[in-house]
This record gives sequence, structure tokens and C-alpha cells, in this order.
Amino acid sequence: MENWKLKTFDQLTTTEMYNLLSLRTAVFVVEQNCPYQELDGKDQVAQHLWLENEAGEVVALCRLLPQGFSFAEASIGRVLVNPAYRGENWGRALVKAALEVLQQAGEDAVTIEAQYYLRDFYRGFGFVENSEPFDEDGIKHVNMKLIF
Repeated sequence: MENWKLKTFDQLTTTEMYNLLSLRTAVFVVEQNCPYQELDGKDQVAQHLWLENEAGEVVALCRLLPQGFSFAEASIGRVLVNPAYRGENWGRALVKAALEVLQQAGEDAVTIEAQYYLRDFYRGFGFVENSEPFDEDGIKHVNMKLIF
């Protein structure tokens, strides 16, 4: 099934953007019961990385932001796996694919704003915490950095 798609905002079809935003809202706003401004002005500068199954359903997604938009370094955000596919290691495959894209683009470091309970998951890729825990929209987070 691994056929990752990588597109800039301008390359996305309206259906693709709808599918990505729909899943992001379903998970980050509805499932996590976290009302926040999902459309934050960063999608237009991001690269969108996602995987679809054979039926076109989004399995996993994230967005990659260039240096200077969220952090001094490039960043990975809006990382999620469709609830129907959790427990199948798609999160690990997604982060691995995202890191490969950033490395191939010549980035030397990446910073993320990780949900606190996922620290060990990201440590498995070499990320190191570089902030104190903080609240982001009612959910405990921590900044983590990986130097390639």
C-alpha cells in the first residue's frame, strides 16, 4: 500500500485538500475534543505528505513546514493516523517518510511540537526534548528537535 503522496498547497486538488482537512478536523478537533483554529495560514506554505489506501481513503498524513514558519528549523506538524488504521505502524512509516523528504531537501534539523504522551515515540527517531512541557489548546505538548 505504500504509495506516499507529496504536494504543495497549489498542487493539491480540491478533493485532496478536503480529504486532508476533513480527517485533521475529525481527529484534532472532534476526537480530541479540542476546539481550535485548524486553518492557521500554514497550509499554503507547507508540503502535504499522505498515504491513501486502494479506495482513496487517507490512512496517514502530516504537513512539512520550511524553516522559519513554526520554528527556526523545518518542522513536521498535523501528524496523524486515521483511527481506522491505528495499531498498524502507519505513524512510524509516516514519520520515517517525512524525515526522508526533509533530508532529501537538504534540511539539517527538524523541530516538532509533540503531544507529551508521544515523547517516547519521537525519541525512537532520535528527537530530543528541547522545551519544558506546555499547554497547547488544552493538551500537554513539548518541543522536540532532531539533528540529522
